[in-house]
Amino acid sequence: MVEKNETSNADTTMPRGDMCTRTLAMPGETNPSGDIFGGWLMSQMDIAGGVLASQIAEGRVATVAVDGMTFHRPVYVGDVVCVYGDIDRIGNTSMVLHLEAWVLRRNQPPRIKVTEATFTFVAIDANGRPRPVRKDEISV
Repeated sequence: MVEKNETSNADTTMPRGDMCTRTLAMPGETNPSGDIFGGWLMSQMDIAGGVLASQIAEGRVATVAVDGMTFHRPVYVGDVVCVYGDIDRIGNTSMVLHLEAWVLRRNQPPRIKVTEATFTFVAIDANGRPRPVRKDEISV
């Protein structure tokens, strides 16, 4: 079990990708143990991924899959949660993004990776139907 003050070398490496969102973990988001609820963290990653995916798609997107969600460390009340995103691949209508959640925690190293996952988004039109992603014009 990892205690609050323990870190490993993997926790202090640089995040992969660019920061998409930053928010503060608040007391209302805790589970019965007093840590931040994993579902809240997953939703923050989905929001961040949606921000990046909509930039790539230049429009509306929908989350269609989440793979390999790994919770490395707990998130505590008062942690600043930063979500970073990077493109794994872009298809005709979809994009696969690697997302990592890192925290800035008092009295700890500069940042600690707490969660990572692969999210798949699909570009959709006004009717909610898949539409092409123009790969040749991607500028994120």
